[in-house]
Amino acid sequence: MSTSPSSSSPSSSSALSGAPTPVTAAAPDHAWRWIPTLYFGQGIPYVVVMSLAVVMYKNLAISNTAIALYTSWLYLPWVIKPLWSPFVELFGRKRAWIVALQFTLGVAFALVAMTLPAPFFFRATLAVLWLMAFASATHDIAADGFYLFALNPQRQAAFVGVRSTFYRLAMIAGQGGLVWLAGALIDRWDDPERAWQAVFAALAVAFLAVATWHAWALPRPAVDVPAVPATGRPWRDGATIFVAFFRRPDIGRILAFLLLYRFAEAQLLKLVTPFLLDARDTGGLALTNQQVGLYYGTAGVIALTLGGLLGGWLVSRHGLRRLLWPLALALNVPNVLYVVLAATLPTSSALIVGAIAVEQFGYGLGFTAYLIFMMRVAEGPHRTAHYAICTGFMALGMMLPGMAAGWLQETLGYRAFFIWVCLATLPALAAVASARRLLPDK
Repeated sequence: MSTSPSSSSPSSSSALSGAPTPVTAAAPDHAWRWIPTLYFGQGIPYVVVMSLAVVMYKNLAISNTAIALYTSWLYLPWVIKPLWSPFVELFGRKRAWIVALQFTLGVAFALVAMTLPAPFFFRATLAVLWLMAFASATHDIAADGFYLFALNPQRQAAFVGVRSTFYRLAMIAGQGGLVWLAGALIDRWDDPERAWQAVFAALAVAFLAVATWHAWALPRPAVDVPAVPATGRPWRDGATIFVAFFRRPDIGRILAFLLLYRFAEAQLLKLVTPFLLDARDTGGLALTNQQVGLYYGTAGVIALTLGGLLGGWLVSRHGLRRLLWPLALALNVPNVLYVVLAATLPTSSALIVGAIAVEQFGYGLGFTAYLIFMMRVAEGPHRTAHYAICTGFMALGMMLPGMAAGWLQETLGYRAFFIWVCLATLPALAAVASARRLLPDK
């Protein structure tokens, strides 16, 4: 579909200064040509690093302690990406960043496939996943910035749902489709290493094709040019914007909320997949990869999406202050379902899928409150940079608790670990009580 809207984006002199945004004429954006593939492509490497790697290492007999510790470290690029986000603005066109990073990600997928047969595969693949994580975090910055450059405000609003939908489809494809495919190949070949090689080789080919497509399909907005620092000193401008975030009088309560709101969920998420895959004599549910892909990666993600949609609608009608407590409870209370699963070890698919769906639906509801809270915190002249800082603390709040989760589970066993997760909701609820005072009545 081709249209010819005007494009709204920062001028070169105002990008870092918070100056008003001018409106300039632009060529047709051909939005349907590139937005679905851009945001599907944005979601895939994140899902691979955060979720698919956990399943792969579990299939390759890595311990829960090592999986949780080392894959939690992979959150770090998303934690610190605010430190280099101003330089994506200052150096190079965002279109060029996107294409170059997608080619880099394609090569990284290929490197994982190539290093899996090595005797030191765990260290080698972790190193490549680190490269993938940094490339993916930087790609997020460039893609979101390009979206603002390539579309005018009306088109930005019109396509918010499209980009969100295709990002969620990437989650289903990664956590559902690719996990199912790996399981099917393992059953066929009886060789987990070969199966995961095939999965990552397919990802490499697909991502190189996506990069080639975007090299042609992405529009070339005239305003997609490197920003000119307001003072002519990019380091000083970036530091000023960064420091302004931490000079807020309520910064302590804000940081406590950002770091603690998902304290329990961060630990749970790292061990759900190992719990579903582990043998029953070790306290797991002994599901196959295909079942995990369908139950957790597909039904769970659909429930998560529906929860997020309902949460957004509720907050739009009743306000975040009024709903913060109910949404926080929706995030944390369903964790008790995993205590029940670990205590009873059911074999009924309906019971397992139902528990997963309810927990993920609650997660979607509760996470909506977190996203909207970050938007409220970021309001002001530097909302883009300050929102990026919030997302960095969001990632840190997932990384630090997750690092020790595997060790705790192997020390306590699954049932006691899930009981601990329920107790770990208390710091989150304390942070909610404190942060709620910062919110307006509406």
